[in-house]
Amino acid sequence: MLCSYAERRNKIDLPPAILPQTVFMTTDTALPSSAELAAFDFDPRTRVIYGAGVLSRLGELSRSFGCRAFLVTDKGLKAAGHEEHALGFLQRADVEVIYYDDVHPNPTTDDVGRALQVARDAKVDLIIGLGGGSSMDCAKGVNFLLTNGGKMEDYWGIGKATKAMLPMIAVPTTAGTGSEAQSFALIADSQTHMKMACGDRKAACSVALLDPELTVTMPSSVTAVTGIDAVSHAVETYVTTKRNAVSQLFSRQAWKLLATSFPRVLAEPTNLDARGGMLVGAHFAGAAIENSMLGATHALANPLSAHFNLTHGIPIGVMLPHVIRFNAEVVGALYGDLAADIGLCRSSDPEAPGFLADFVQELVASWGLPTSLKACHVSRDLIPTMAAEAAKQWTGTFNPRPCTVDSFQELYSCAFDESSTN
Repeated sequence: MLCSYAERRNKIDLPPAILPQTVFMTTDTALPSSAELAAFDFDPRTRVIYGAGVLSRLGELSRSFGCRAFLVTDKGLKAAGHEEHALGFLQRADVEVIYYDDVHPNPTTDDVGRALQVARDAKVDLIIGLGGGSSMDCAKGVNFLLTNGGKMEDYWGIGKATKAMLPMIAVPTTAGTGSEAQSFALIADSQTHMKMACGDRKAACSVALLDPELTVTMPSSVTAVTGIDAVSHAVETYVTTKRNAVSQLFSRQAWKLLATSFPRVLAEPTNLDARGGMLVGAHFAGAAIENSMLGATHALANPLSAHFNLTHGIPIGVMLPHVIRFNAEVVGALYGDLAADIGLCRSSDPEAPGFLADFVQELVASWGLPTSLKACHVSRDLIPTMAAEAAKQWTGTFNPRPCTVDSFQELYSCAFDESSTN
């Protein structure tokens, strides 16, 4: 049964978001032999610049690609002053800026269309995405259509762009999606609200500027939902069927940074070291996605967002613990690595997946986010429909334990009421 883990939760003697001091990973974590290494093709395409204040380099970096830039951002960034600072650095470098600052969360084909209309006649040399994953994804979407024409649906999948794209600089202001590390634009169909993953190596960012100072202004609610998304990326990429030596390096380092920095950010929102750990952790997790894809958690989350207008990180936080328990049958040892990395238990402990799942659930709860679908006001009657939709999600095909409509339905049912895990 997927839901019979009550006794495991009781064994964790941890207050919410407080980590133990002893880490067991050095004692019994097995290293892979060369014979166990899966084949991989690692092709990094993005220059990564990290540090407090590196936004000041936006002008010089943009100038190296040309003198006319299209800046894509959102109203929240304007209110926080980040748009003004970015424009100032660009103007001081004599870069002419055309900008669009009306990106909405979970951007749709309509968002991309409106931004494209602004960019189309500007004859720009480069594109800048400033903001969270929504701004960066919208900027990538514009890049697809501005350079290759057509509509977003034409690029659903991988490698469907035939022409070169413009260079893009990504400046994340949230520690969540890791979009700046990926060659995919996630754009929702404006009619169905189901997300389309449009991927092409030509869409990869030329430069990613990671400045933790930009993340301090995030509201607590945004920090929470984006942070949980980043955590899920680290956990899911570590166990997918496409995992390899490179992706797991990124996944595991991302997990350590995120699992230790996230509680510190809750306690000290202005702590730049903790904010930096979250930002780099989210980037590493995004790089892991680029090399190993995601799993069932994201397949389950997308129908929930589409039907109930839930911010992406909320259904992610609800579903991830249940997916960990579901997958434990086939990748329990890998979950043991992650549990040991933060001192929950030894990696060889058979209870490690349960401890890991409970830790994630406690982390979600510590930020005041819901831990059940009932708390998200999800209708139980819609579970069969959502299960069928989840089974069609591309990410689910990379889950380490094969998923069917029935298993997706059971996962939704387990997540519906908190009594399933308490």
